[in-house]
Amino acid sequence: MSHHPNTSPRSLGWLGLSPLFVFLAVYLLSSLLSVDFYRAVYLLRPLLSGDFDPVYFLRSLLSVDFYRMPIAVAFLVASGYALLITRGVRLEERIRQFSHGAADSNILLMIWIFVLAGAFAQGAKSMGAIDATVNTILSFLPSSFLLPGLFIASCFISLSIGTSVGTVVALVPIALGVADSLGLSDAYVAAIVTGGAFFGDNLSFISDTTIAATRTQGCSMRDKFRVNLGIVLPAALIALVVYLLRGIDLPEPKFVEPGSFWLMLPYLLVLISALAGVNVLVVLGIGILSSGLIGVLTGAIAPWGWVAALGEGISGMGELIIVTLLAGGMLELIRYNGGIDYLLSKLTHRINGKRGAELTIAALVSVANLCTANNTIAILTTGEVSREITERYQLDPRKTASILDTFSCFVQGLIPYGAQLLLASKLTGVSPIAIIPHLYYPFIMGGMALLSILLRYPRRYS
Repeated sequence: MSHHPNTSPRSLGWLGLSPLFVFLAVYLLSSLLSVDFYRAVYLLRPLLSGDFDPVYFLRSLLSVDFYRMPIAVAFLVASGYALLITRGVRLEERIRQFSHGAADSNILLMIWIFVLAGAFAQGAKSMGAIDATVNTILSFLPSSFLLPGLFIASCFISLSIGTSVGTVVALVPIALGVADSLGLSDAYVAAIVTGGAFFGDNLSFISDTTIAATRTQGCSMRDKFRVNLGIVLPAALIALVVYLLRGIDLPEPKFVEPGSFWLMLPYLLVLISALAGVNVLVVLGIGILSSGLIGVLTGAIAPWGWVAALGEGISGMGELIIVTLLAGGMLELIRYNGGIDYLLSKLTHRINGKRGAELTIAALVSVANLCTANNTIAILTTGEVSREITERYQLDPRKTASILDTFSCFVQGLIPYGAQLLLASKLTGVSPIAIIPHLYYPFIMGGMALLSILLRYPRRYS
């Protein structure tokens, strides 16, 4: 008997969620188990001696090489397990349902962005656009302002274009050039851009998350923006101070001549068209065509050299595309097996007071984001339940919309299989796990959002 792609034969309860735990176990624990014996003893010795320093242990843990286990293999194992536990239908139907999730329109849109982003990044690099842009930045800005400058630029661009993925594509290659000149790690500067990208993704009027949060709760974008700004602006200012302090001791880069305006033009066109609200796929198309046209006309690159660079950039996104497809299929089976519905029912079972109601909404959207790896889908999944909680406990829908948006962006910024971290990882060549410890803004934003619930802030909307 065949089932409709959007129906579920039965609810497996917590077992339906277990593929997510299998993925995390395979990806994280296998890397920890790969640590050699002597290093493991070195890490555990303070614990055994009773002189345990949790901060030191956490730092040592984060230094583990998480590239030992390829993320694609971890998703493959978890996907096979998800197919195995799906019951009540034949194997062909299970595979069909898995493929239905992999072919979701949101998954495919991410893949098209990855393809064009890979082509643009490599094409622009090959014709000198990145070097020219970085040299111009280094020639005008003192080193102490480079890190806060990157963060402010990321916040501003993401606020203007409403997409964190587009901001990562535009700024991470430039950030890598800055990192090289200052002796900073690629993971650190990638985290600055990625963190700032979530500021705009959370606040922008044209962001998918803002639209989803306000529509599901029936409030205006302007009102939600006011509530949200009071929560996340302090977080952004704290992060900015951290980057200012971090930049004080940075060495001045050696003097460089400003880059050629013509070689910078592809990046300028990308930023201008993005700020004008042009669709991200069109923006990347403009960047690809302009990098080829300008590179050939200025003699910076031969026509076939540019074409080869585009092919190299697209091919380099192969693993990322495979990971995205596997994640989409696995997460669809979690939904199909009733894992998300079971979770929603359990989290809403016992709510005590307004503070408890708001914490439940935050937990709902956070866990849904873990299971979908898409903050917009997480908001849409939990929006109706959150609205029922809001009405039953007489919460302010503007505060609820803010909680949904903020906590979904917080979780999205910290999961190694989210589109933003996967893309930043691919552009930098480092593991997503290596970027996460440096994501100051998402961590601070999550802390401020939690305090806004516990302290009933802003008072007017609580």
